[in-house]
Amino acid sequence: MDYYRRFLDALPDIPSLAAAPEETVLKLWQGLGYYSRARSLQKAARQVMDSYGGIMPGEVSELRKLAGIGDYTAAAIASIAFGRSEPAVDGNLLRIYARADLVKDNIRTPAALRAADAYYRERIPADRPGDFNQALMDLGARICTPAPRRPDCGNCPWKTCCRSYAADPSGDTAVSLPVMPEKKARRRDRLTVLLLYAGDRVLLHRRPARGLLAGLYEFPNLPGDLEEREVLEALRERGMHPVRIRPAGCATHVFTHREWEMKGYEVWLAEGPIPDSLTAVSRDEIENRYPIPSAFSYYVEKIASIVV
Repeated sequence: MDYYRRFLDALPDIPSLAAAPEETVLKLWQGLGYYSRARSLQKAARQVMDSYGGIMPGEVSELRKLAGIGDYTAAAIASIAFGRSEPAVDGNLLRIYARADLVKDNIRTPAALRAADAYYRERIPADRPGDFNQALMDLGARICTPAPRRPDCGNCPWKTCCRSYAADPSGDTAVSLPVMPEKKARRRDRLTVLLLYAGDRVLLHRRPARGLLAGLYEFPNLPGDLEEREVLEALRERGMHPVRIRPAGCATHVFTHREWEMKGYEVWLAEGPIPDSLTAVSRDEIENRYPIPSAFSYYVEKIASIVV
């Protein structure tokens, strides 16, 4: 909530979000989730300014035209903010539907998603659609919980119309649903992270404009689990002159589909030119200006404690 308030304090409305520099938006977004969402949010704000006179549209068909807004988000905005009778079918609502209607097929197929939408569209009240969607989200989060937690079927307000409960009040049937596609194994990458000190500055690298953590700043890193000798050789090959090195600890960061296992080194460099791909910044700038992904938060803290 503190991150959210910080973001809204700085960018309280659509015009301010649309006008802000992207780097400022990304820095304010730290701690709030995937950075691609921040980019989409700002792009959508600019679309609203350009195409809708700065006024957020309330119809699903118009909301779907905005960057980053899909079926679920459009329905959530339309129902909660504008009172439209649109079911917001997220993971919670899909799970409730699969159990309530005893759906034993893969719930993630297009046909199943259409069936879930139709199921809720028959039941959503015209006078309180936003409350209906939020109540179901809460029901899924607290009562009709995902496996391996057992759903609290005995206290569920929908148990009288739930086919899974009717077939098996013990909850064994419910806990086996929904049927989901098999998850792919998470990819594991090993990285060697370098905290490079050039005088009273720290060197950062900007990631490519596309792909994972696009456009954000990071500590320079090398693939693999490198030893000190290998790090020093790599730096010299890149035209830098290390004069001191020491371990900076290990950290792990888990993304949705991959995991980074990181080993860090602090390296002090002799005076001289730095590669064009790197940017020399102060510690204050790391804290207040440059957006660095939370994947590197362990090493940001290491930097803060070092006296060069």
